[in-house]
Amino acid sequence: MAKKQFKAESKRLLELMINSIYTHKEIFLREIISNASDAIDKLAYIALTDDKVGLNHSDFKITVVPNEEERTLTVSDNGIGMTKEELENNLGTIAQSGSFQFKKDMSTEEKKESDTDIIGQFGVGFYSAFMVSDKITVISKAYGSDTAYKWESEGADGYTVTECEKDSVGTDVIMHIKPDTDEEDYCEYLEEYGLERLIKKYSDYIRYPIRMEVTKSRQKEKPADAPEDYKPEWEDYKEWETVNSMVPVWQKGKNEVTEEEYNDFYKQKFMDYEDPLCSISINAEGLVSYKALLFIPAKAPYDYYTRDYEKGLQLYSSGVLIMDKCSDLLPEHFRFVKGVVDTPDVSLNISREMLQHDHQLKTIAANIEKKIKARLVKMQKDEPEKYEQFWNSFGRQIKYGAAADYGMHKDQLLDLIMFASSKEGKLTTFEEYKSRMPEDQEYIYYAAGENSANLAKLPQTERILDKGYEIFWCTDDVDEFVMQFVAEYDGKKIKSVNDDDALPETDEEKEASEKKAADNKDVLDFVKETLGDKIKEARISKILKSHACCLTADGGISIEMEKYMRKQGGELADFHTEHVLELNADSSAFAAMRNAMESDRETAAKYAKLLYAQALLIAGLPLEDPSEYSDLVCSLMK
Repeated sequence: MAKKQFKAESKRLLELMINSIYTHKEIFLREIISNASDAIDKLAYIALTDDKVGLNHSDFKITVVPNEEERTLTVSDNGIGMTKEELENNLGTIAQSGSFQFKKDMSTEEKKESDTDIIGQFGVGFYSAFMVSDKITVISKAYGSDTAYKWESEGADGYTVTECEKDSVGTDVIMHIKPDTDEEDYCEYLEEYGLERLIKKYSDYIRYPIRMEVTKSRQKEKPADAPEDYKPEWEDYKEWETVNSMVPVWQKGKNEVTEEEYNDFYKQKFMDYEDPLCSISINAEGLVSYKALLFIPAKAPYDYYTRDYEKGLQLYSSGVLIMDKCSDLLPEHFRFVKGVVDTPDVSLNISREMLQHDHQLKTIAANIEKKIKARLVKMQKDEPEKYEQFWNSFGRQIKYGAAADYGMHKDQLLDLIMFASSKEGKLTTFEEYKSRMPEDQEYIYYAAGENSANLAKLPQTERILDKGYEIFWCTDDVDEFVMQFVAEYDGKKIKSVNDDDALPETDEEKEASEKKAADNKDVLDFVKETLGDKIKEARISKILKSHACCLTADGGISIEMEKYMRKQGGELADFHTEHVLELNADSSAFAAMRNAMESDRETAAKYAKLLYAQALLIAGLPLEDPSEYSDLVCSLMK
């Protein structure tokens, strides 16, 4: 029979698809099995109203048979089969989908009543088999037909359709696997273990059994004349087995699954040796229907806070794995969540590997985000110890999320955020902090630095703590950014202990501060002249109590932000804020410097440099010249 040609556009699409559309060659098996499942779905649907089908749901199956000697892989089903015309229409014209047409032909009422899911709606997945095959033969006998037909093709050059023999209704797809090359080991698609792995990875939840002959071992029968020292011998044999589980755990009701089963599923699916902190089961119906099973891990993976970590949920369409890590389903601040989402409603492109950014996907993602937030809030209220464990692993991620995109997500995450606190040293939420505020406290206070112990000793914190006010200890690099973007909580502004107005002044206090600054203007000018460009200015401090000095920054960028940017390296390493040296006019050190100005200005200059160096050390900034500082201290030891 003469070979028929693909249409010109179909030929070009076939060549393009084989060479570029699919990222991983191994997904061809998923596509062929999905097509087989679709074919069974169609016949199972007809069987609901037609007794002539003669098959129950338990009779349907898909078989996978590798033949290493002949280098063929055969996938067979006992579904609806195809007529000669359907073979030509469905396989002879790329992107002509019988599944799509079948679903289209169903009435609206039939679609509502039937639970039939048609996975392959674009008619292209079949051709992915040419990525691993140099020849494909399809033998099919349609339901209600007495004649079977064979479709054969070696790729873009065309195909033939001939009459043939087939005993039963259904379709056999026989793929002749390509020879191995230096770049590709195609023989892996003929190996029992490799095929089992691919079926479990991509098609484990197909609703029909996928059967394979798998190799088993058994002990040979002991011979009757075996000697006393006879050692048992073993032999391999083949046995048909169902290699897919068929019913995914997320499709079961919550009352049908134990916590232990959820935990086992998580550990096996996501390669973790620890139970998750919690699971979140979702069954959403409406404009977009989907089921999801999500997990919050107990600990962050070793590479979690690196660029190599990939976020995303596994995305299934009617039980078939579409994407291993669909990043669009998770916001960045919840990137630690693991899990699966299964929906028939997401629009897929022809390869089933990449999703179009459609409304359905965004709807699912938005709903998932709300569910995760709600579960974390519940954990925080009802299981504080567990939530603290979560926070120690992933709290930094939540804070990054609050600061990202110029604080766009801060309102969603504010209830989840916790900081160490000067009260009892415990992790504290904004809500808990506010509930403990005295009536006369106007602001929520924080201090940023390397650790809580050092922050508690900062000169700037003394007057706040002496008032009995609580302070958040912000010890992560991102914390200062979080506080800047959050700005206020429930009507209470957030203030750094470094701010001049952190403690409101009475008119009398303000007048006294202004007088003190005016009276000491000559000292401040001298300090500025001595230190030059190292500081923007010297000022009489409103934030010091018993300590002699501290360093603050002028403008919106704090010293902690400066330190963070320096850590990043590159161009940011040279970034610095405009430093202000704050001096306590009531301290003995300030008095000594003032006295020295009148009698020994050289010594007074040394005092100014010493106070600046001490302020740098307190702020956690490096000394420009440690040796010079050491000599300076020694020169004053008289």
